[in-house]
Amino acid sequence: MKPTALSSSRAPAPKGFYSQAVRVGSLLFTAGQLPVDPESGDFVRGTVEAQTERVIENIRGILEENGSSLSLVVKATVYIRDIASWGSVNSVYSRYFEGTVPPARTVVGGVDIHYGLDVEMDVVAYVEETGQE
Repeated sequence: MKPTALSSSRAPAPKGFYSQAVRVGSLLFTAGQLPVDPESGDFVRGTVEAQTERVIENIRGILEENGSSLSLVVKATVYIRDIASWGSVNSVYSRYFEGTVPPARTVVGGVDIHYGLDVEMDVVAYVEETGQE
């Protein structure tokens, strides 16, 4: 199986040499998503909750446009600038994944996230359809 680069108009376009997501077999790997509005390209600099919502919406867009969904996420890595914000981030995160098998998850706090933002996340998800190699 060869890796296939994937993209979505529902997430910000890459600003560097990377793919929004890559699929290998039935697994889809997203790049780290920042709280960036895909339509305007503007950073969401509001509350950590607003930033978390934007990050997960970007991930949802990538997944849904490429044959997967949040309910098929098997692993999530969450980076948070201030670990004291974890309760707020987790509250938003858990709303999006409610009713699913909770993904395996790693949380890394105290991270200097690009552009001074507060949250970044990437996921690995299963893709039900298997037409790609």
